[in-house]
Amino acid sequence: MPPSSKESANVAESLAAEAPINTQNPALAMPSTTLRIVASSEEFITETFSEAPTESTAAKIETKIENVGKEITAATGIPTWGLVAILIAVGAIVLGVCFCCIRRCFRKRRSKDGKKGLKGAVDLKGVQLLGGTYKDKPDMEELTDNAEEPDEAESKQSEVKLGRLQYKLEYDFNSNSLAVTVIRAEDLPALDMGGTSDPYVKVYLLPDKKKKFETKVHRKTLSPEFNETFTFKSVPYADAMNKTLVFAIFDFDRFSKHDQIGEVKVPLCQIDLAQTIEEWRELQSVEGEGGQDNKLGDICFSLRYVPTAGKLTVVILEAKNLKKMDVGGLSDPYVKIALMQNGKRLKKKKTSIKKCTLNPYYNESFTFEVPFEQIQKVNLVVTVVDYDRIGTSEPIGKCVLGYNASGTELRHWSDMLASPRRPIAQWHTLKDPEDGDKKD
Repeated sequence: MPPSSKESANVAESLAAEAPINTQNPALAMPSTTLRIVASSEEFITETFSEAPTESTAAKIETKIENVGKEITAATGIPTWGLVAILIAVGAIVLGVCFCCIRRCFRKRRSKDGKKGLKGAVDLKGVQLLGGTYKDKPDMEELTDNAEEPDEAESKQSEVKLGRLQYKLEYDFNSNSLAVTVIRAEDLPALDMGGTSDPYVKVYLLPDKKKKFETKVHRKTLSPEFNETFTFKSVPYADAMNKTLVFAIFDFDRFSKHDQIGEVKVPLCQIDLAQTIEEWRELQSVEGEGGQDNKLGDICFSLRYVPTAGKLTVVILEAKNLKKMDVGGLSDPYVKIALMQNGKRLKKKKTSIKKCTLNPYYNESFTFEVPFEQIQKVNLVVTVVDYDRIGTSEPIGKCVLGYNASGTELRHWSDMLASPRRPIAQWHTLKDPEDGDKKD
């Protein structure tokens, strides 16, 4: 049976009488106040549960709650809205703690279940990694067992494709002469910006290279038709067995050095000169830097002729990749220009000396007086010389232009005459100097 309201009030009064009240210090008076709150709370609970539920029960509960709140506010000094905020904060903290505990419990259960499942499960990431390694590294034993050995000749041809050349050889035992016909070329690589080339062929014998022949330049084509025959005279059969015939194909360029496309070497000891030979050969890449024909260097100069004034102007521009003549691996080059007629030197001029260089830059101009009726009878000899203060200056290489020139030198001279009053610049490959040019 719940206690009656009178008994509760008597208990509260007896407890309040036993506890001394200190009116001077309000803080010490808290026990009596607390007892009154507890007593009133018990009275509220007793009345609430003792009374039968009626329509005014809710109103009574609200009134009692308000009375309890007012008593707590009066006892602690905290306003009502502050108490509500504290209760809300405490409830939120309790809910947060409960949520964290529940979450931890679920995590532990999942981890245990996962560990149990790994005993019989397959790691998908590991399978993917293994699959990648097997793709990158196939079974080499199976591949080597089933693979065929590649042909060395086919691999070389697939690496470098420079085209091919057709030629014909005829040896005359009576006159000891070798007739070489350059017929045609096919599938040459494109070296110009327009996707074509300007090919021509140089023909010479190794190791002397004294006599060289050149075909005409065929403009903008990768399959030129040459059909030109050259004859090497005074080549005894015994000497021919020690020589190698070389076909060197170049791409002509007026304003820069001619690029060598490739070459075909035919050792004469490996062929039967007793019969006419006509065959195709694949072009091979050039051996060494610039090939066999670029050991002395290159020189660039321009020519300009004015027929009315009878003046020939030569501008020496620059030289590149000159032969090393000094002990230190360099040279002291200068250029000598000589105007020749019938083997006699008419005039001679020189450029300045460039110290310790293999790529000198000059840009020096020289003028010769040559009447129009004489221009077809003279030669212009351009020689690059290595200067030596103590000994004799040695020529590095030269090129000869004029009416009896050949190859690029003849084309340069012809272009100058065909374009009067206009300077024509061109690169030339230096050739071996003759013995008579070794003295300055």
